[in-house]
Amino acid sequence: MVAGDLGSGPYNMKLKVYKGTSMMSENSLLDLPTGIATFLMDQNEPRTPAVAVASGPFIYVYKNLRPYFKFTLPAMEVNPLEKEVWDQAKEDKIDPMTLKEMLEGIRDKAEVPLSVRSLRFLMLEAQEMEAFVNTYKQQPLKRQTVITCMGTLKKNMADEDAVCCLVIGTESGEIFILDPEAFTILTRVSLPSVPTLLDITGQYDIEYRITVACRNGNVYILRRDSKRPKYCIELCAQVVGLVRVQKNIMIGTSQEMLHGYSQKGKRLWTVKLSASVMTMSLLEQKSRSIQAVLVGLKNLEVHLYRDKNLLSVISTPDIVTGLCFGRYGREDDTLIMTTKGGGLIIKILKRTAQFEDKDTAPGPPTGQSVKLNVPKKTKLYVDQTLRERENAVAMHRVFQMDLYRLRLTAARAYVKALDASLAPVSASMQDQITLNAAVQGIGPRFKLILNLQNTSVNRPSMQLLISFLYDERLYQIKPAFFKVPLLVPGLNYPIETFVDCCNDKGISDIVKVFVLKEGKSTPLLTAHINMPVSEGLVAA
Repeated sequence: MVAGDLGSGPYNMKLKVYKGTSMMSENSLLDLPTGIATFLMDQNEPRTPAVAVASGPFIYVYKNLRPYFKFTLPAMEVNPLEKEVWDQAKEDKIDPMTLKEMLEGIRDKAEVPLSVRSLRFLMLEAQEMEAFVNTYKQQPLKRQTVITCMGTLKKNMADEDAVCCLVIGTESGEIFILDPEAFTILTRVSLPSVPTLLDITGQYDIEYRITVACRNGNVYILRRDSKRPKYCIELCAQVVGLVRVQKNIMIGTSQEMLHGYSQKGKRLWTVKLSASVMTMSLLEQKSRSIQAVLVGLKNLEVHLYRDKNLLSVISTPDIVTGLCFGRYGREDDTLIMTTKGGGLIIKILKRTAQFEDKDTAPGPPTGQSVKLNVPKKTKLYVDQTLRERENAVAMHRVFQMDLYRLRLTAARAYVKALDASLAPVSASMQDQITLNAAVQGIGPRFKLILNLQNTSVNRPSMQLLISFLYDERLYQIKPAFFKVPLLVPGLNYPIETFVDCCNDKGISDIVKVFVLKEGKSTPLLTAHINMPVSEGLVAA
């Protein structure tokens, strides 16, 4: 086990290596460690993984527990006004107090932030400024960012011993993906805020997803070849834990809440916790295909959740600040916990352990999430699959031919219905008028709505009449004949009338609608309306 020791304040930062519960070795670090990752750099034998430690703007790479390589983040653009001010201080043209006033003015107005040297200078007391300026004024001015989080991404294979790329997030709001051999920057993505937590899945050369939690309370999802985040999850509190379980994302917030989201950012469920979240980690038992989430709480407990269901509770003597589950020594399922007081707790999962849901929260029953016992693939299914693979092109052509025939048959039937006026929709190409009829109500009185529209470009329709043909023993329509107003091109004219049912035998019939021109007996449009069965009878 490799652990980064924060030490006491700005001193005694170390990288410690444990075997069992005894420490094997330790290395001193120049700055606070912000992330540790193990990865394979190449395919050479023996397959010994390297250890990467993020500290300040550097990544220290150890191989065989010895220093191997140091990667430095690329320098950022320096504010030109800041550089000019320090050049004047270098030539003794301004005193320290004037330098402080000018730097404060630049800090308040400039778009490019000040460098670390200027920020430290502004924090000093008046008697310490001159010594600080004399010490650093001869050195070149640099603006360097620092690493805030780090993870690993498989290069081109999904195996456990595959070569991995390093993924780092910086204080400048950027994500870098580094080549594992040359340590060059393969991909660079800018984020709206500073990344704090990373969860990575997939392969760099094929497809990958990087889930990033930022300081603005949002979670962004990055995909391959995307210059901007693909999805965004907006939360009302700061993110303190982030774990991916299969295709779902588990997020712990500072408001004592545990949320479940899909990989497209849709919220699935929410659980109220008993205390504040300190840390989160994934528990994966490959022998039983179990994946769950470990949540370390401030009330000296570690909860184990599968989706929103509570599986187990572990009590600890101190507040847990770090969790890691996996193979340790000869044990496949080991849980390692670090505590706030500097303690180390190691627990081994029993081989006979059974995880049972203890969730009592309202919602769908637990059995709803149990996977179905799908039978194995039969020989007939395998033979059909092979046949489809061999004759894929021919089957696709037959499917396309049948689809075109179906579309042609449907189009012919639609045209036939329009020509014969067997539908409530009718159109006249010669006079460029369309009619759409609809019936509303459950009886015994129905509302008949006729929608007339002039489809011509600039010619209005005038002197039109509407008449109804129906069985007078069944229906009454008042009025059954009336004039149509002037139809302006492009506008829809709804015309309403009422139909009363006069029969109590539950009989329905067709009502025909005719649109005629004054002085002509041949109708321009005809529509057939199938009247529904009436629920009652109109009183005589």
